[in-house]
Amino acid sequence: MKEIVGSPGTVSGMALRVGQCACAGASIGFMVSALGFSNYTAFCYLIASMGLQVLWSFGLACLDVYALKRKRDLQNPVLVSLFVVGDWVTATLSLAAACSSAGVIVLYSRDMHFCREQLHLPCSRFQLSVALAFCTWALIAMSSHVMFWILASI
Repeated sequence: MKEIVGSPGTVSGMALRVGQCACAGASIGFMVSALGFSNYTAFCYLIASMGLQVLWSFGLACLDVYALKRKRDLQNPVLVSLFVVGDWVTATLSLAAACSSAGVIVLYSRDMHFCREQLHLPCSRFQLSVALAFCTWALIAMSSHVMFWILASI
């Protein structure tokens, strides 16, 4: 079978998972460092979604490291179908959380001009956290696409 960039058990697959984990962790870090994030349900949902993404991506990155060290092939139908379902679930949750948080940010910063009036509200940290959540989703979408094509070719 031809090796696809981002497939499980490869260096590119591990890099994709580490990127997902890093972006999701950074998104959590910026959101948690902003005062008052817990007052907004969408931001709490973003934290929960990115937390799940960190766990999922870290687990699969560890599996990729194991496969690389032991020179194991992770492309069997049961394992790849598990990856596909897990990636689809986390991708859907991440996109929903990023979009809902972005909606709250647009509402407060552009529509209500709340960020200009309330100087204590750290809007830039909220915006950076949401941008990182969208980067995380883009990486998950890439790995979902790769996993789907691997499953279709098995």
